[in-house]
Amino acid sequence: MKEAFRALNKENFEQLSEFRYQMRRFERFSEQATQDEGITPLQYLLLLHIKGYPDRDWATIGELAERLQAQHHGVVALVSRCEALDLVRRKSSVVDRRQVEVHLLNTGEKILARLAELHQAELKSLSGSFRVPQVDF
Repeated sequence: MKEAFRALNKENFEQLSEFRYQMRRFERFSEQATQDEGITPLQYLLLLHIKGYPDRDWATIGELAERLQAQHHGVVALVSRCEALDLVRRKSSVVDRRQVEVHLLNTGEKILARLAELHQAELKSLSGSFRVPQVDF
């Protein structure tokens, strides 16, 4: 690990710092935008990952756990909270009854659409400043 520190120069640290700063600014924006819609940032991410799952409009609990980098039981609880808000609904898979599919409901779709527009506009405003740092080893 000490070798990696020797490979980094001041510019590398400045780039890493700037990247983390811009990432945190975006996260803070996202936290506020979601709260203004009456949901939590994690609930927004759940809705986003359902809608954005490749090749279909639903995702399983396991797939969502992977996307959220969360424990399976934590995602089950999150889905339950979103169900209580009429944002999503669970459905047993027709193909494999052991799997649970999570689908967006109209309320979830509408909130997600508004938030996605805001997030896209914010990302555009950050373009150019949100660069991945280059580190030479």
